Amino acid sequence: MVRMPNPFVVTGKIAPEYFCDRAAESARLLKSVTNGNNLVIISPRRMGKTGLIRFCCDKPEISREYYTFFIDILHTSSLREFTYLLGKEIYETLLPRSRKMARAFLQTLRSLSGKFGFDPLSNLPVFSLELGDIERPEYTLDEIFRYLAGADKPCIVAVDEFQQVAKYPEKNIEALLRTHIQRQDNSRFIFAGSERHMMQEMFLSAARPFYHSADIMELKAIPLEVYVPFVVGHFGKRGRRVDGALVERVYTLFRGHTYYIQRAFNAAFADTPEGGDCTEEIVQGAIDGMVVSNDVIFREILSNIPEKQKELLYAIAREGEAGGITSADFIRRHSLASASSVQSAAKKLLDKDLITEDGKVYSVTDKLFGMWIKTVLL
Repeated sequence: MVRMPNPFVVTGKIAPEYFCDRAAESARLLKSVTNGNNLVIISPRRMGKTGLIRFCCDKPEISREYYTFFIDILHTSSLREFTYLLGKEIYETLLPRSRKMARAFLQTLRSLSGKFGFDPLSNLPVFSLELGDIERPEYTLDEIFRYLAGADKPCIVAVDEFQQVAKYPEKNIEALLRTHIQRQDNSRFIFAGSERHMMQEMFLSAARPFYHSADIMELKAIPLEVYVPFVVGHFGKRGRRVDGALVERVYTLFRGHTYYIQRAFNAAFADTPEGGDCTEEIVQGAIDGMVVSNDVIFREILSNIPEKQKELLYAIAREGEAGGITSADFIRRHSLASASSVQSAAKKLLDKDLITEDGKVYSVTDKLFGMWIKTVLL
């Protein structure tokens, strides 16, 4: 008997039949890059921007006609790391598609000549560099962009958590990258980021190098009226039942954040027997399991937050969505120190991406973290 896969995918590649909606966003992304434009995607973390990019890059009109490269730079801290990740991604993507272009890429990296290993069976060079092998990252980066300009197919380069480059210690990184990118006529770039205020500053401030250099798309939550039938339908196709009102409650709990909704129903689906009903107890068990499994991580995050910032974080978590955080009423309600201390704490929490702001309304960025904080405060 063939085992049917869990339809609520949370890791790896998502097959089209398990990809919920995003038709308008997919169409816009494809239209932008195939018509010669760069694109900025701004969304809270875990809203599905990475999945959207990968889903679009797998479409035939992209996969057949373009080389596509995807790097996540969230955990990078320097231009050297950025350059290393980009070079490794290009080589490893090219090798199975075109050995000729993979060899040509390595030959372009003259600043690293003599530092590649070889596979004894295939006699192909292997990207076996260590981070420290990149002695002059600005030179190596120039060589990488030169390769992209001369590739035998147009290229799409997607950089996830792009706001991280603004935190690198080297000076003028944005200007350096902008100079390389604006010279490219064979490559298009997708800049995705979850720190909304930083991404907007980078692309909408006239004082920054990337000002008005790309189309901007904000990725919002998938509409409730789309998500509910998606979940109910996939349960039904596999001989299980879930009430639409229960799906709506989970959607509301996580405020439409795709990743956590998928996680909840991935576990709930696994715990629902074929022919049975997905009950409120099953779903609550799935959510409780998610909270417990992140307990150590969340405690570590809290331990590194100064007291004033922690007090504001608690206040925002209690309210879910908090407006007027410097008002006398908010400060009194949550026993905070003063408007100036709240303003200072909010800026630091925003910089750490622990809270997010949309139209002067603040919320905890990671919705599961916000839920966990409430359990701590009980």
